[in-house]
Amino acid sequence: MSGGAAARRVVAPSVPERETATWSNCLVLGNEISMSGMTANPESTAASPLGTYEQTLIVLGKIRALVEAAGGGVQNIYKLVIYVTNIQDKDEVGRARKEFFQSPYPCSTLVEVRGLVFPGLTVEIDAFARLDIALRADA
Repeated sequence: MSGGAAARRVVAPSVPERETATWSNCLVLGNEISMSGMTANPESTAASPLGTYEQTLIVLGKIRALVEAAGGGVQNIYKLVIYVTNIQDKDEVGRARKEFFQSPYPCSTLVEVRGLVFPGLTVEIDAFARLDIALRADA
Protein backbone atom coordinates (compact mmCIF):
# COMPACT_ATOMS: atom_id res chain seq x y z
CA MET A 1 0.00 0.00 0.00
CA SER A 2 1.37 3.37 -0.98
CA GLY A 3 1.19 6.37 1.33
CA GLY A 4 1.35 10.03 0.38
CA ALA A 5 4.36 11.87 -0.93
CA ALA A 6 7.66 11.03 0.70
CA ALA A 7 9.25 13.41 3.14
CA ARG A 8 12.24 15.33 1.79
CA ARG A 9 15.32 15.49 4.02
CA VAL A 10 17.07 18.86 3.90
CA VAL A 11 20.69 19.46 4.83
CA ALA A 12 22.37 22.87 4.99
CA PRO A 13 26.18 23.14 4.66
CA SER A 14 26.38 25.25 7.83
CA VAL A 15 24.29 22.71 9.79
CA PRO A 16 25.98 19.35 9.14
CA GLU A 17 24.42 16.12 10.31
CA ARG A 18 26.62 13.59 12.07
CA GLU A 19 26.97 10.25 10.29
CA THR A 20 26.02 8.55 13.55
CA ALA A 21 22.83 10.62 13.97
CA THR A 22 19.58 8.70 14.34
CA TRP A 23 17.48 11.76 13.46
CA SER A 24 17.15 14.32 10.67
CA ASN A 25 17.76 18.00 11.34
CA CYS A 26 15.10 19.07 8.86
CA LEU A 27 12.28 17.38 6.96
CA VAL A 28 9.91 18.88 4.43
CA LEU A 29 6.49 17.26 4.39
CA GLY A 30 4.49 18.86 1.60
CA ASN A 31 4.68 22.56 2.48
CA GLU A 32 5.54 21.93 6.15
CA ILE A 33 9.12 22.28 7.38
CA SER A 34 9.85 20.54 10.66
CA MET A 35 13.19 20.86 12.41
CA SER A 36 14.81 18.98 15.25
CA GLY A 37 15.84 20.97 18.29
CA MET A 38 18.83 23.12 17.37
CA THR A 39 21.57 24.10 19.80
CA ALA A 40 24.73 26.19 19.58
CA ASN A 41 26.89 23.07 19.86
CA PRO A 42 29.79 22.86 19.07
CA GLU A 43 30.25 26.63 19.36
CA SER A 44 29.27 26.59 23.03
CA THR A 45 31.91 24.01 23.94
CA ALA A 46 34.75 26.43 23.20
CA ALA A 47 37.14 27.50 25.95
CA SER A 48 34.77 30.23 27.10
CA PRO A 49 31.12 29.12 26.90
CA LEU A 50 28.73 31.48 25.17
CA GLY A 51 25.88 33.17 26.99
CA THR A 52 22.23 32.48 26.26
CA TYR A 53 21.88 35.55 24.02
CA GLU A 54 24.81 34.47 21.82
CA GLN A 55 23.65 30.85 21.78
CA THR A 56 20.16 31.93 20.74
CA LEU A 57 21.50 33.94 17.80
CA ILE A 58 23.57 30.93 16.65
CA VAL A 59 20.56 28.64 16.94
CA LEU A 60 18.31 31.04 15.02
CA GLY A 61 20.99 31.25 12.32
CA LYS A 62 20.98 27.45 12.00
CA ILE A 63 17.19 27.47 11.74
CA ARG A 64 17.35 30.14 9.02
CA ALA A 65 19.96 28.10 7.09
CA LEU A 66 17.74 25.00 7.17
CA VAL A 67 14.60 26.89 6.13
CA GLU A 68 16.50 28.54 3.28
CA ALA A 69 17.92 25.16 2.18
CA ALA A 70 14.31 23.92 2.10
CA GLY A 71 13.33 26.79 -0.22
CA GLY A 72 11.89 29.26 2.28
CA GLY A 73 12.98 32.17 4.41
CA VAL A 74 12.67 33.59 7.91
CA GLN A 75 9.18 34.90 7.06
CA ASN A 76 7.97 31.28 6.73
CA ILE A 77 8.81 30.41 10.37
CA TYR A 78 5.54 30.47 12.30
CA LYS A 79 6.24 28.62 15.58
CA LEU A 80 9.16 28.17 17.98
CA VAL A 81 9.42 25.98 21.07
CA ILE A 82 12.29 27.28 23.17
CA TYR A 83 13.90 25.30 25.98
CA VAL A 84 16.15 27.14 28.46
CA THR A 85 18.04 25.77 31.42
CA ASN A 86 17.31 28.93 33.43
CA ILE A 87 14.01 30.75 33.01
CA GLN A 88 15.78 33.95 34.11
CA ASP A 89 17.41 33.92 30.64
CA LYS A 90 14.05 34.70 28.98
CA ASP A 91 15.04 38.32 28.43
CA GLU A 92 18.28 37.28 26.64
CA VAL A 93 16.25 34.96 24.39
CA GLY A 94 13.75 37.74 23.77
CA ARG A 95 16.50 40.21 22.86
CA ALA A 96 17.93 37.78 20.29
CA ARG A 97 14.45 37.06 18.87
CA LYS A 98 13.75 40.79 18.51
CA GLU A 99 17.00 41.27 16.57
CA PHE A 100 16.39 38.22 14.38
CA PHE A 101 12.68 38.51 13.53
CA GLN A 102 10.40 41.37 12.56
CA SER A 103 6.78 41.85 13.55
CA PRO A 104 4.61 39.89 13.37
CA TYR A 105 6.73 37.47 15.35
CA PRO A 106 6.33 33.69 15.21
CA CYS A 107 4.20 32.04 17.89
CA SER A 108 6.38 30.80 20.72
CA THR A 109 6.52 28.61 23.79
CA LEU A 110 9.29 29.04 26.38
CA VAL A 111 9.98 26.21 28.81
CA GLU A 112 12.60 25.74 31.51
CA VAL A 113 14.29 22.33 31.48
CA ARG A 114 16.73 20.68 33.86
CA GLY A 115 19.45 20.22 31.28
CA LEU A 116 20.33 19.92 27.60
CA VAL A 117 22.41 17.37 25.72
CA PHE A 118 25.83 18.95 26.45
CA PRO A 119 27.14 20.94 29.43
CA GLY A 120 27.31 24.65 28.70
CA LEU A 121 24.23 24.65 26.49
CA THR A 122 21.55 26.96 27.86
CA VAL A 123 19.03 27.07 24.99
CA GLU A 124 17.55 24.69 22.42
CA ILE A 125 14.89 25.61 19.87
CA ASP A 126 12.42 23.54 17.85
CA ALA A 127 11.13 25.42 14.81
CA PHE A 128 8.26 24.98 12.40
CA ALA A 129 7.77 26.72 9.07
CA ARG A 130 5.53 26.46 6.02
CA LEU A 131 6.53 27.20 2.46
CA ASP A 132 2.98 28.25 1.57
CA ILE A 133 2.61 31.02 4.17
CA ALA A 134 4.57 34.13 5.12
CA LEU A 135 4.21 36.12 8.31
CA ARG A 136 5.09 39.25 6.37
CA ALA A 137 3.84 40.01 2.87
CA ASP A 138 6.85 42.25 2.09
CA ALA A 139 9.41 39.50 2.68
